[in-house]
Amino acid sequence: MSTVDIGTFTLRPVDPGRDAELLHAWVTHPKAAFWMMQDATVGDVERAYREIAADEHHHALLGLHDGEPAFLMERYDPAHRELAGLYEPEPGDVGMHFLVAPTDTPLHGFTRAVITAVMRHLFEDPATRRVVVEPDVRNTAVHALNEAVGFVPEREIEKPEKKALLSFCTRERFEKAVAA
Repeated sequence: MSTVDIGTFTLRPVDPGRDAELLHAWVTHPKAAFWMMQDATVGDVERAYREIAADEHHHALLGLHDGEPAFLMERYDPAHRELAGLYEPEPGDVGMHFLVAPTDTPLHGFTRAVITAVMRHLFEDPATRRVVVEPDVRNTAVHALNEAVGFVPEREIEKPEKKALLSFCTRERFEKAVAA
């Protein structure tokens, strides 16, 4: 749990059956184009999150802002999912995706507060030494957010579904970035 200026964030595991309709509205929204589920049905979303729930190397968490669903976070082991074979993983590497729910009433600084809370959550695990992300190279908004919390781009990589910007953030870089 992290408290920031704009409220309190908590996380709970995604319940694929209960959360599928909510997540469907998020992942099919035009602002979620880089999530690559634009044409998904509610059933597709439920299946995808049931697969994640059954996967020991991939976990999905629903982020709540002051108790209300506000974002989705996925944590994965990059040695086994997403980046397997595309880079040389190090002990303590953790992969991450996050998606902020669409809103008609944006709150200034909210997305940055979300990524900060996500990173704090990941680094609460003492075994996490660095967070690895692989956003689409065209997703300049998330590159700026990643940089704001301490990520450093390493190189572009070719994934089956996209050209991605492989970036890393150590605990030290994160702490320095959020202290500034």
